[in-house]
Amino acid sequence: MVPSLETEGGLMQTLYDSAIATAIRESGTLFPWIESAHVLMIAIVVGTIAIVDLRLIGFSSHRRGARQLIVDMLPFTWVAFVLAIGTGTLLFLSNATGYYESMPFRFKLLAIFIAGINMAVFHLTAYRKIGEWDDRLPTPRAAKVAGITSLTLWILIVFLGRWIGYSYPLA
Repeated sequence: MVPSLETEGGLMQTLYDSAIATAIRESGTLFPWIESAHVLMIAIVVGTIAIVDLRLIGFSSHRRGARQLIVDMLPFTWVAFVLAIGTGTLLFLSNATGYYESMPFRFKLLAIFIAGINMAVFHLTAYRKIGEWDDRLPTPRAAKVAGITSLTLWILIVFLGRWIGYSYPLA
């Protein structure tokens, strides 16, 4: 029998009761340190993505084309994203039962998932033809749509992230 996610003895309760979750919850400084690292990593993720998205939308980069900008930003984005996932997971563990019930948390995860799909679609479509439009402005419609969608989603993700802590007292 597979344990449920929500019930007593379920997965969320097991995560909540784990040693690492308890240590984070009971420490006076661990949660704020992890949260600060998480916010810093999200700032880097959103900042590097915004630079690329603004170029895709049509704001020119005076030093490089879209492809070079993407190549330059991508390593910073991925390292920060991986660290944001790691710190976010630790924050989640500290109160798995409360976060699991939080609608802003669920919407944030959904928005991150949709942002990933948007990125995949961009890389499978407009990015494959980047040689044709790399240094040109305006950028093709597909690139603009991907940039606007991405920027909107990441702004929403930040908004939802802040909303999580203020939506209701978590257990």
